[in-house]
Amino acid sequence: MVALQACCRCADISILSGVCLRSKRTSVLRMHRLRVLSGRVLAQSRLDVQTVRFKTQGSVQQPGSKRFSTAEATAEPAENGNALSSASAARERSLTMETLNPNVKAVEYAVRGPIVLKAVEIEKGLQQGMKRPFEEVIKANIGDAHAMGQQPITFLRQVVALCTCPELLESPAFPEDAKIRARRILQGCGGKSLGSYSDSQGVDCIRKDIAAYLERRDQGVPANWEDIYLTTGASDGIMSILKLLVSGQGLSRTGVMIPIPQYPLYSAAISELEAVQVNYYLDEEHCWALDVNELRRAYWEAKRYCNPKVLCIINPGNPTGQVQSRKCIEDVLHFAYEEKLFVMSDEVYQDNVYSPDCQFHSFKKVLYEMGPEYFDSVELTSFHSTSKGYTGECGFRGGYMEVINMAAEVKAQLVKLLSVRLCPPVSGQAAMDVVVNPPQQGEPSYPQFLKEKMLVLSALAEKAKMTEEILNKVPGIKCNPVQGAMYAFPRIFIPPQAIEEAKALGMPPDMLYCLRLLEETGICIVPGSGFGQKEGTYHFRMTILPPTEKLKVLLEKLSAFHIKFLEEYAALQEPSR
Repeated sequence: MVALQACCRCADISILSGVCLRSKRTSVLRMHRLRVLSGRVLAQSRLDVQTVRFKTQGSVQQPGSKRFSTAEATAEPAENGNALSSASAARERSLTMETLNPNVKAVEYAVRGPIVLKAVEIEKGLQQGMKRPFEEVIKANIGDAHAMGQQPITFLRQVVALCTCPELLESPAFPEDAKIRARRILQGCGGKSLGSYSDSQGVDCIRKDIAAYLERRDQGVPANWEDIYLTTGASDGIMSILKLLVSGQGLSRTGVMIPIPQYPLYSAAISELEAVQVNYYLDEEHCWALDVNELRRAYWEAKRYCNPKVLCIINPGNPTGQVQSRKCIEDVLHFAYEEKLFVMSDEVYQDNVYSPDCQFHSFKKVLYEMGPEYFDSVELTSFHSTSKGYTGECGFRGGYMEVINMAAEVKAQLVKLLSVRLCPPVSGQAAMDVVVNPPQQGEPSYPQFLKEKMLVLSALAEKAKMTEEILNKVPGIKCNPVQGAMYAFPRIFIPPQAIEEAKALGMPPDMLYCLRLLEETGICIVPGSGFGQKEGTYHFRMTILPPTEKLKVLLEKLSAFHIKFLEEYAALQEPSR
């Protein structure tokens, strides 16, 4: 039996000793297998561009017309009078990796990156009867609640169904409160149909419902429905605002401050728009807290090479799961006020708070409570979505943003920009309306709605606690409390031998870790390097969304893998003499 000699805790770990050395042959075979596998995985993250030449076949001539083969159409007389062959005259591609927009090549999105592509390949193989040491792939890489088995909220689906098929309004199978909401939404749609375009800003009555919701949420802080813009998920709104903000060249180029670890949407958008990414680091030792001194450090350092004018916050945090305190938010807003920063507050997880010691505070409410000097001047846009919370309706792509203190002429430019994509999906707008206008006490659907909502949120709270507790029992893993959102972002110890092996394979060490985990257990998680992390630390992100029993199996398999991983690389260590 191999015994673990010392519990390793990330930064302070003694390599496991007393482990039998593996044979050199085993090490070489494993290295070869990983080299082949890593080559395949990394290849999937790039476009494999080759010049393809097509063999021309003869055409079929119809009466009264003449069709030319490719060779005939492209052949031209050569200097010697002979026609060029179809092979030599093959048309070159207009779009190649050399001519591709370099900003697109710079975009990376770890959540659906090469590890996930490999997981899909393995899943298809299992379906075709391929033998693996596991029966299914468990995708814990993305916050897709319904894909993980979460059931829809009945009331939301009823309202959207009624909007989609208005003939159902006559059916006694649907409750009256759902019909009232559906009729109101349809009344605001062109031709009273969900299939019509809406205004670019969204359906007016839905924007008014969102404003009313914000006033309730923020305990009376005023909200103007004309400051509300419906979006295709929160991502669409984030991208639209960044497009307005990015400008300049060289030292005047817009710098966008983002938390590290971050949600890869931000780094991808910054790359696409050729803005400058300015990293500020969350404090892992204090449960991923946001320290305003770190903001100042990052800001003044960035001033040397760009013009930092945007500050992005994710609260509750993705991938880190922390919930920022009111004092922290106040400090951040004071800093933004001082440095004239435009604040983008990503609040899509505002309903996902599990720790009894934490509470969600909206940036807008805190700004209002700081007084008119702040509330009337700090430019703030906040974002919300149907995809998270307790509804988990990712596929509807519903979302909104509230824009505060934007100059009137700039808002006109925003409307122009939004009009280019016509409007967000109107079915997603209807789903967003139900999120902000759910059944109220006394309405017929309220008891069932409340039961379903609390069932989802209580299960998530239970799974958040279970994830933290199980992972923290494993030598070499340290997981901060999952206070909110839908993810854990534990820190993992990776032995020096594994780091060297990853380097030889041309991949980050946590990519090697996640790749081997997938190959050996069928568990798909995302390397921390895809989200950003401090130099010399390694993490992974996993969602807590799978059903409780499946999540428990996942965590147990992950724990066993991690111990085996440490043992294996400790066995490769040369014994001290």
